[in-house]
Amino acid sequence: MPAYKSTPLFGGALVCDLPEKFADVSTLRQVPDNQEVYIDKDGFTSIIFDITERVGPAGGGLEEDGQALTTHLEELVGDDVNTVKVWNTTETQFSKLDDDIPAYTLIATQTPKVQERASAPDFTALILTLVRLEKESTDILITINVPHIKGEYDEDEIDLALGKQGELIGDAVEYAAKIWSTFDIKDWGLFKQI
Repeated sequence: MPAYKSTPLFGGALVCDLPEKFADVSTLRQVPDNQEVYIDKDGFTSIIFDITERVGPAGGGLEEDGQALTTHLEELVGDDVNTVKVWNTTETQFSKLDDDIPAYTLIATQTPKVQERASAPDFTALILTLVRLEKESTDILITINVPHIKGEYDEDEIDLALGKQGELIGDAVEYAAKIWSTFDIKDWGLFKQI
């Protein structure tokens, strides 16, 4: 099990535990103000925290929130939506957030188009968590991207249709679970600024 450290996000307005081996991308390049991006120093996995305007009508419920999750996924992958397969979607509980704050997670894979394959990964697994903050008119997206590059993973370990996730996706699910148990909002004023 990897070592984790408490990591302040957005100037400490949010906080959660991230693996110690992940580096803050903003020390290397410009990152938009509404994002925090961390990348595995020993691999290719990234974790992105994205604060966006809430999508969908006021109010909520499974249908509206499910549509919001789909909308965010489509915005994330752009025109390549037909290269994405969603394997699982579930309600998610954050230990340090109020029970009335809805959250959902999906696991999907994106396979590059054939013409892009030469330098592209075989596929990228996505663990996308959506936190819906209706009063703040905000959605928080937490995306864990897990590129699977030929030679960097055991192809025989992965068959998502049979529930075989392989080591890289298994690690990412563990990172997500740690985020769900440690993520906390310290300064609600953040959502008025972004």
